[in-house]
Amino acid sequence: MTGEYLTSLTPEHKKFLEDLFKDGVSFDPKVLRVYASDASLLTGTVLAMVRPESTGQLCEFMRWANEQRVAVHPRGRGTSLSGGCVPTVPGIVVSMLGMDKIMEISKQDFVAVVEPGVNTALLQAECEKLGMFYPPDPASGKATSIGGNVITCAGGLRAVKYGVTRDYVLGVEAVLPGGQLMKFGGRTHKDVIGLDLGRLFVGSEGSLGIVTKIILKLLPMPEASASVLVGYPSLDAALASMGKVFAAGILPCAVEFMNETVLEILTKTGEVPWPDSVKSLLLFQVDGSKDTVPLENARLSSQLDDALWRMEGVGKEEEDKLWAYRRRVSAASYVLGPDRIGGDMAVPRGSILKAVRRFEEIAASNGKRLIGFGHAGDGNIHANLHYDASDPDDARRTQKTHHELDAAALEFGGSLSGEHGGGCLKEVGKQLGQKEHALMLGLRRLFDPNGILNPGKGY
Repeated sequence: MTGEYLTSLTPEHKKFLEDLFKDGVSFDPKVLRVYASDASLLTGTVLAMVRPESTGQLCEFMRWANEQRVAVHPRGRGTSLSGGCVPTVPGIVVSMLGMDKIMEISKQDFVAVVEPGVNTALLQAECEKLGMFYPPDPASGKATSIGGNVITCAGGLRAVKYGVTRDYVLGVEAVLPGGQLMKFGGRTHKDVIGLDLGRLFVGSEGSLGIVTKIILKLLPMPEASASVLVGYPSLDAALASMGKVFAAGILPCAVEFMNETVLEILTKTGEVPWPDSVKSLLLFQVDGSKDTVPLENARLSSQLDDALWRMEGVGKEEEDKLWAYRRRVSAASYVLGPDRIGGDMAVPRGSILKAVRRFEEIAASNGKRLIGFGHAGDGNIHANLHYDASDPDDARRTQKTHHELDAAALEFGGSLSGEHGGGCLKEVGKQLGQKEHALMLGLRRLFDPNGILNPGKGY
């Protein structure tokens, strides 16, 4: 953050915003209360909410905001678990949901051109109708926007095979503070002219500019897929079995793990098909052509011969029944407390078991239970802690546990965040070297000299 920010709006300020955005502006306290928070449940102060419907509107707004030194907080669908949408200083929230058009899906160029407010699941469904595939699939894809995925570099279940959002962004258009519209990259799948400045926006957490158009790489839609849910007596046994799969040269498109606490809460909150002897689960998916998927599924199954129990599904309808157990985890977790701090640390894949067990020890030492699950194929651990915010002692112990888990992730050579971003919850200085951090802040100042964009977020 740099300098002072406007802390209240004058009648002249409000008139400017009303003239520019017409019905796309609100000063209503009830409306602003919604935009003061996100999925992290942290809250800030919102002076106004604006919803641009065109790049021209946004350019004029950003010129004015930079001139007036008002903090600007870009927002997609507010699903950030790290406080990425929460105003850390009083400012104006810019909702990008007014720019939600799929402008083009090209079967010739294998690209999609979209505005940032497009819903992730909607884009995937529209691509599928044309036999095209947009692989990044954050677990909350039905709620998220493509713009939000881009500025956080969202990951997802299929990342082990297909990569994350950054691997599919070919080009971006963005408005910088001061109102300049910049274009980086384009429709070509290969381009090495100049610095890849578009990539800087992927994972930038709204700190460099506000993205207005995104060009995404697409793939042909896989013809078929199959999933298998397998149960083990412990997480140790489950992850040992996963190691056999990769050692055999098999690359699933998704591999999820669930620790013993996860199975306990799933059993408490609904019907489950596995026997009591099962204490940990792995969930695999393979995809490809109609001819190769049965072969890949057979190869996978041969490496899972040490499982206590299994349930298989071929095709979307059968597979959805298996994936429903994984998708139930977050909602079921609330049996351990009405409030949550969600970690999304990433560690080297070979360190997952040691890391989860270390996290469990840290939680237990503070009188907490660790809900451990996530993307085993790429070492991304969701380490969730539930608590009662109305109990000061419980809240203190939970915060202490959260910070100790972050420190432990770094001891394993990991990252504080694999996909949610730093937001305003992560102490990124613990991971970034002093010189490296200073370099990042210097780049930020080049794009945003007055520091109006998302102050206190990211890095």
